[in-house]
Amino acid sequence: MSKTEEVVASSGRIQGFFRDFALHRLTHPSGDDVFEILSTVFACSAIVIIVLTAVVLIRGSFQAVSTFGVGFITGVNWNTTLGQESYGMLPYILGTLVTSGIAIGIGIPVSLGIAIFLSEMSPTSVRAPLSQVVELLAAVPSIIYGFWGRLVLRNWIVNYVEIPLSNTFGSVPIFHGSPHGYDILMGGLILAIMIVPTISSISKEVMMAVPSSQREAAYSIGATRWETVRMGVLSYSRSGIFGATILGLGRAIGETMAITLVIGGALGPDALPTSFFIPGQTLASLIAGQYYEAESLQLSAIVGAGLVLFGLAVVINIFAQLMVSRVLKLHAGAVE
Repeated sequence: MSKTEEVVASSGRIQGFFRDFALHRLTHPSGDDVFEILSTVFACSAIVIIVLTAVVLIRGSFQAVSTFGVGFITGVNWNTTLGQESYGMLPYILGTLVTSGIAIGIGIPVSLGIAIFLSEMSPTSVRAPLSQVVELLAAVPSIIYGFWGRLVLRNWIVNYVEIPLSNTFGSVPIFHGSPHGYDILMGGLILAIMIVPTISSISKEVMMAVPSSQREAAYSIGATRWETVRMGVLSYSRSGIFGATILGLGRAIGETMAITLVIGGALGPDALPTSFFIPGQTLASLIAGQYYEAESLQLSAIVGAGLVLFGLAVVINIFAQLMVSRVLKLHAGAVE
């Protein structure tokens, strides 16, 4: 047999081996094969759910979007009168962004303070029970926060925050209005309280995962406790803290029942968030308040509000992924 024939025969045997091996795996799958298939299916199911959600929202909102065009996003009117219907999402988009901004502005410092105390300063006997209490707050249903805000927190905020601010800074546009507790500021405060457990719990775990060598290196050059936390811990864990913040922001943007009870429920131009002390509305609270009485074009507009909210969530998550990647590159010393 010539060398060429030997090579061909050897190649045929190799091909036959792999063919038989592949056929055997198909007919007699191992546990690893089943696990791989199931994991792939579960991973793809997330993509399918997102795509189906987008399709349903687009189909349901098509009538309103095609009727009002760009005005559906930039318009401020909300007129449900038959024959004169007009729906615009701008006040509710701005309301969502403003209340979420208030929540993040208040929630991040409080959450970081809790996380730093639990991970760096608290005694071991205190850390475990206090961590459980913080995690328990994350499990409280949002409607409970709403009731508590409406029946308890509202009175404190009106008497000790809104009235003093109005009397002192009433000439500033964002503090115009008559403080009554059902307004943009109250909605933002409730959201801040709700996102604190999420951000603080994740941030604490991220900080505790920082290697002890980071702290020891800071102490070795004479750093104080605060300087050690700032340079050795916060700097090392900033990508994880940023991710926790985005998760909190996602909850703030999508929160429905709690904010519906305290934000006031204004519609149309009255819902534009020109002041902290006026009633407002978010996209989520608009959907909750209007869905069950909506028909035809109004129902399509409500589904359109859901589509806008879905789009905001997608944009925020994409932005978060880009920012986290950038932070990780900078942390690794990459040249930008």
